[in-house]
Amino acid sequence: MPGVPDIRPRATWEALAQDPSATLIDVRTDAEWNFVGLPDIAETGKQLLLIPWQVYPSMQVNGAFAEHLRKAGLTAESRLYFICRSGVRSLAAGQAAQAAGFPHAFNVADGFEGPPDAEGHRGQVAGWKAEGLPWRQR
Repeated sequence: MPGVPDIRPRATWEALAQDPSATLIDVRTDAEWNFVGLPDIAETGKQLLLIPWQVYPSMQVNGAFAEHLRKAGLTAESRLYFICRSGVRSLAAGQAAQAAGFPHAFNVADGFEGPPDAEGHRGQVAGWKAEGLPWRQR
């Protein structure tokens, strides 16, 4: 298996805008979607998929993750871009997707918020928000 490549957020945005088979899947928890915000990809003509990799509050891995991908209409030809807070859970989700028969899995590098800055705040150093890409509160 070739592994799950890291793709910068802006390159992910461009893929969503240009590639009909590209889909962005936010694998954070419902609490994060509600309180932190979501990538807003409406401009690309696509709809964001919300499929948690781990289930809040237990944070157990979502045993039906691959099934949720299939139920969303995704296929082995789909190009799946996984995003989480900082790129760790999305990498695991991409690896699970590849193992489940979705070979074109990508990890959005630094995720939605990226690493904390010197003051411990996220969203300033790297990631979707720091790159100035559209996002919204739920």
